[in-house]
Amino acid sequence: MRRAERLHALSEMLRRQGTRGCTAEHLAAEFGVSVRTVKRDLTSLTASGVPIWSRPGPGGGYGMAARASLPPVSLSPAQAVALLAAVSVASDAPYADLAAAGVAKILDVLDPRTRARVDELAHRVWIDRRETPRRAVRSALERAMDEQRVVRIRYVAGDGDVTTRDVEPIMFGSTGGRWYLIGWCRLRSDVRWFLIARIEHAGVTATPCGAHGIDEVGDPPPTARSAQPGGA
Repeated sequence: MRRAERLHALSEMLRRQGTRGCTAEHLAAEFGVSVRTVKRDLTSLTASGVPIWSRPGPGGGYGMAARASLPPVSLSPAQAVALLAAVSVASDAPYADLAAAGVAKILDVLDPRTRARVDELAHRVWIDRRETPRRAVRSALERAMDEQRVVRIRYVAGDGDVTTRDVEPIMFGSTGGRWYLIGWCRLRSDVRWFLIARIEHAGVTATPCGAHGIDEVGDPPPTARSAQPGGA
C-alpha cells in the first residue's frame, strides 16, 4: 500500500473507531509497518488538518476528534450485505484492502434502521475465508502495476523450487478461484503467470516497465471479462 493510500486508510480507521481510539502498535500491525512509521503518518495527518487526538498512558492511543461526513447513501440492506460478501470472498484480490475500506465508509453513513437490518442479514451469511497473501506482497504488486515498474519477486513453484525474478507487471487475472500476476518475466524472457499465493516476497524497483502489453498475454477464455463495469 502506497503512503498516500495508507494515510487515507489510517484516517478512515480512526474515524470508525470513534471515541475508542487505537494504539500505535495496533495500527502498525494492521498496516504492516513500524510503530515509528505510524506515528510519522499520524503527525502528517495532523499537519494536514485532520482532527486527531492522542491519549497517553494505559488504555490510551489515537483517535479522530470529529467524524468526517459523507453524502447520504441509499442502499437496501440486501445491497449492503452483497457488498460485504463480495469483499469478504475476494479478500485475496488485488486492491482488496481499498475495497474493504470503501465498503466500511458506505456502511458508516447508512441510517440506523438500515444498518441494524444489514447487521441482522449479514449474520446469516457465512464465509470460509482462504488464507490470503501477505499484505506487504499484495501492496507491492499493486504499486508496481499502478506505476508500471519492474517488481522483484521471490517465487515458490509448484515443485518447491524457489527463484528470484524481475517481472514487468502486465495485468492481474483470476481463474479457478485463484489470483495471478501476469507479466513479462525477465528471467525467462517470456510472459508468465505467477500465482500470487506463491509469491513469498515482492519489492518494487525503480526500473520502468518496457513496452509489453495485454495483447502479449493472448486471447482470454470466452467466460473471462475485465473488471470494468459491464466489461467484456
